[in-house]
Amino acid sequence: MTSPDPEGLLAEQLLRLTRRVHRIQKRHLEQSQLGITPAQSRLLRTLTHFGSPPRMADLAERLEVVPRAVTTLVDGLEASGKVRRVPDPTNRRVIRIEVTDEGREALRTLHGARRSAAEEILAPLTNEQREVLGDLLGTLIDGGELPGPPGQERRC
Repeated sequence: MTSPDPEGLLAEQLLRLTRRVHRIQKRHLEQSQLGITPAQSRLLRTLTHFGSPPRMADLAERLEVVPRAVTTLVDGLEASGKVRRVPDPTNRRVIRIEVTDEGREALRTLHGARRSAAEEILAPLTNEQREVLGDLLGTLIDGGELPGPPGQERRC
């Protein structure tokens, strides 16, 4: 049986694309002049996926990092006024992290920067190519799982 990518070309292309995407996104983030790092940006975006302010441990689990890394990221975002630590209403020993108004404004700016980066990356592709790429990436992201019910879009 032969491998569909005997020379590893496809894997190398994926790694090169990943590095390019990170470089472009970092540049757009820097141009937004928010003064936050890509890791802080990721934490801030992740906070929006929780129904209520999460604990540090919840963030660490979702981000797949050690809790100490989350503490450092939260410290930086708190110092800039984008998040705040709040006591848990049912357990005073637990601290939760919530986005401030300044953090929500930063998220809007981040969304625009990410969209600009994506447009730059996808600029060489036609609409049809973008659609095919979207389908292929969806398959890779889902690991070959069947899509959800009709009408339910994937989030990228």
